[in-house]
Amino acid sequence: MEEGGGEAGRRRGWGGGFPSLMRRKQVDSNRVRDEGQGLPQLAKELNVPTLVAIGVGSTIGAGVYVLVGTVAREHAGPALTISFLIAGIASALSAFCYAELASRCPSAGSAYHYTYICIGEGIAWLIGWALVLEYTIGGSAVARGISPNIALFFGGPDSLPSILSRHQLPWFDVIVDPCAAALVFIVTVLLCVGIKESSAVQAVITVLNACVMLFIIVAGSYIGFQIGWVGYKVTDGYFPYGINGMLAGSATVFFAYIGFDTVASTAEEVKNPQRDLPLGIGAALSICCFLYMMVSVVIVGLVPYFAMDTDTPISSAFAKHGMQWAMYVVTSGAVLALCSTLMGSLLPQPRILMAMARDGLLPSFFADVNKRTQVPVKSTVVTGVCAAALAFFMDVSQLAGMVSVGTLLAFTIVAVSILILRYVPPDEVPLPSSLQESLRLGQEYDEERVNSTFGDERSKTYQIKDVIVAESMEDPLIEKKLYTSKMDETKRRKVAAFSIGFVCVGVLVLTSAASSTWLSFVPICIGCIVGAVLLVAGLGLLCLIDQDDGRHSFGHSGGFTCPFVPLLPVMCILVNTYLLINLGGGTWMRVGIWLLIGVLVYIFYGRTHSSLRNVVYVPVAQADEIYRSSSGYVS
Repeated sequence: MEEGGGEAGRRRGWGGGFPSLMRRKQVDSNRVRDEGQGLPQLAKELNVPTLVAIGVGSTIGAGVYVLVGTVAREHAGPALTISFLIAGIASALSAFCYAELASRCPSAGSAYHYTYICIGEGIAWLIGWALVLEYTIGGSAVARGISPNIALFFGGPDSLPSILSRHQLPWFDVIVDPCAAALVFIVTVLLCVGIKESSAVQAVITVLNACVMLFIIVAGSYIGFQIGWVGYKVTDGYFPYGINGMLAGSATVFFAYIGFDTVASTAEEVKNPQRDLPLGIGAALSICCFLYMMVSVVIVGLVPYFAMDTDTPISSAFAKHGMQWAMYVVTSGAVLALCSTLMGSLLPQPRILMAMARDGLLPSFFADVNKRTQVPVKSTVVTGVCAAALAFFMDVSQLAGMVSVGTLLAFTIVAVSILILRYVPPDEVPLPSSLQESLRLGQEYDEERVNSTFGDERSKTYQIKDVIVAESMEDPLIEKKLYTSKMDETKRRKVAAFSIGFVCVGVLVLTSAASSTWLSFVPICIGCIVGAVLLVAGLGLLCLIDQDDGRHSFGHSGGFTCPFVPLLPVMCILVNTYLLINLGGGTWMRVGIWLLIGVLVYIFYGRTHSSLRNVVYVPVAQADEIYRSSSGYVS
């Protein structure tokens, strides 16, 4: 037998080269290791109401106070409500996938964590690196948007106190925003105090924002019934821009639903993650969808879509009916929404940095958890300082498109992870170096026992994934059954893996071709046909073959299960890839530079410092036996 034990021995030392990209970690491996070493852990303080508050607060930003006017006037018309509904359904596809993975793998890191477990280290690093960019720029952009709204209470854009107002630096074409930087520092301090305290503050802000939106719905409905809902009596009908316009509006308002994934990043701080995380994600998205639809129903009915103010659609709608004072209520809602979104942007990033540092891909500095507050204070401070600096010096509005890339990439990879989990879940797990001696001794013992028990002429030894199975030649039926079962399972996994690959390639080809308006008709048709054939073939094969039995024991059981697999994850991949393709070349160029920097960081640091660089991969059953033997020996 080979030294190190068959395939497990051959897979030792994945520290360098291409194979390091495919290293996959075990569920909860780093958190359990830290607990065993007595290191501080994140405080478990969150339940369903606080998760809903975090999700709603992170999702409903000030954009909704502007989007209703822009999308109604330029895309959807009175059909704006249906646009919000379709976008909500599309977001629900990702929410279902997040809910299952969050309940099965309840550790900090969100999409980065799930990708590391299901796909591999290389893709996980890029997802985590993209999310770092998203949350940093997102928080800075939100902070920049708060000061103009606060200035309205003082009489206008330039009415803030001098210490908080924007100034242009001499000799530089830079407008600094002290108010934005100050707000980022305040939120950073609040997040450092503790998850219980910060989530309570965010819950209060979210409730107040929801009250403002309810005021818009109730007061607007009262006016609407008085005037007869004139916005729905336009001569152009309910679909002035046709079905295509309504769908274009859905693609625009889809980004108003981004934020519920913040709930998944707090998984390690939830008291009962298997129950509370799916409920929190689902309830948050449902509340957001309801509020968006009701606000759009009211505002579109008060003013004809072509007469809407694209900058202040809600305030101007009330002003046209004699309620100028409502401007202050609406502005208050915008400020509250921005503050809550700022907290939602700065909350996940320290936890993603902490998860990456736990895995050795970043310095251990980011993994430290404060003993008293039980939050990653160092990561939070670094996040706050970077976001405050960007908010102070840069007008990040031109970089806003980069925020969407990280989220859409995460949504896409999470859906792919669901397919992998169901059809080809990891059948091997990393064995720490501390237990590799147990593996070697156990394999030597098995080899000696087999050699001493069976003669060479009466027996034959079969090795199936490093588990030595000694079958007597007097039992050919058992031997044939085991061999056939192994071959059938191997074939099923290969077919499933190729099918998932067909789906991914087909979606990429189809969406790229459909979005390439600069091409002539014939190449677009060819691309769409090829992509559709690959997509349908992969989806059809996944529907025909059985899902892997190992999915039942993967991670934590008893949680939420994503319905309609494989159709739902495939639809999720299709929607998010289409949106990614259409973000624009300038956005992708800037994101590409950031991802290239991430690749260099991984090559020169993360790859060689990964916690999986010296592990041996063994089958799940064998690893469980080794862990049990080790525990029994210790006790």
